[in-house]
Amino acid sequence: MIKYFIIYLVVINLIAFLAMYIDKRKAKYGKWRIPEQTLLVLAIIGGSIGAIAGMYTFRHKTKKLRFSIGFPVILVLQIILIISIWNDFFV
Repeated sequence: MIKYFIIYLVVINLIAFLAMYIDKRKAKYGKWRIPEQTLLVLAIIGGSIGAIAGMYTFRHKTKKLRFSIGFPVILVLQIILIISIWNDFFV
């Protein structure tokens, strides 16, 4: 089960990273954008590391507090949740 969870995290983080890239490219060329809500949902469902990496790699959404503070807060909450669940099942 842990193996599938790790695979899920890798995939969702790659998707979040690519979503930040795609949205930045679309913003640069004035095309249809990925909704901010979608980017936040990708972070919430496990893609926070990929979203943060994409935000700083592509310098995208770094001036918006909703993202520059929101993504790290989501990551910290996810780490706390994982530690809590881990301790309940394996300690």
